[in-house]
Amino acid sequence: MKKLHVITPVKNSVDTTLRTIASVCNSRMETKFQYTVYDDFSDEETVKALLMAKEQFDFELISLSSITQHPSPNYLMILQLAQQKALEDDAHLVIVESDVVVEPHTLQTMQERAHLLPKAAMLGAVTTDENRDVNFPYLHARNYAHGSIKTAKRISFCCTLLSNALLAEYDFHLLDKGKTWFDVSISHKALELGLSNYVLTDTPVLHYPHSSRPWKNLKKTNPLLYYWQKFVLRREKI
Repeated sequence: MKKLHVITPVKNSVDTTLRTIASVCNSRMETKFQYTVYDDFSDEETVKALLMAKEQFDFELISLSSITQHPSPNYLMILQLAQQKALEDDAHLVIVESDVVVEPHTLQTMQERAHLLPKAAMLGAVTTDENRDVNFPYLHARNYAHGSIKTAKRISFCCTLLSNALLAEYDFHLLDKGKTWFDVSISHKALELGLSNYVLTDTPVLHYPHSSRPWKNLKKTNPLLYYWQKFVLRREKI
């Protein structure tokens, strides 16, 4: 099987970020994986917490402030850097976002499925709340069968494997620089390339939606302010 590179982009949300890092680093894997945390101009509290976590756990910490002056979010740069490193190491790439807690077996299962599933491009672990109920952004998968379900719907970047085959086929430097989030674009491109995307409904991960983008929670509590920020301030370009 291919090697595994794992990344976590971080923008504040220190409590969930530390849970994410601990869960990834405590994964039970048959082979060693490379874990990189990308700090995207977080506040001082988060930076200090990341430096302390680095002393406890085995991961590489990259501060984007040492690479670019482009304001956050810098998800495109993170994807490009991670793609290059994964291809150089002939590895799959797993994104575990900073509001996700993986199970001890999650990464091992994803690595195995990427090897077994036909033409695998993106494998998304279904997300759940603390009651183990499927939650955003996989609400559409609540009635899916149990297993690896091929889908034409987008795969979200909560906890997702991007296969080495996809990384080799599609250069992330071709992504639209006018956008800030890229799960939709890459999901569609994978299908255009004749590859297949899968939702892993039997490999759930805990998800705390929008912890690093709390303004998105306004959709339920203050929809007027939510849509003002979304469309007028253009805080989300997918």
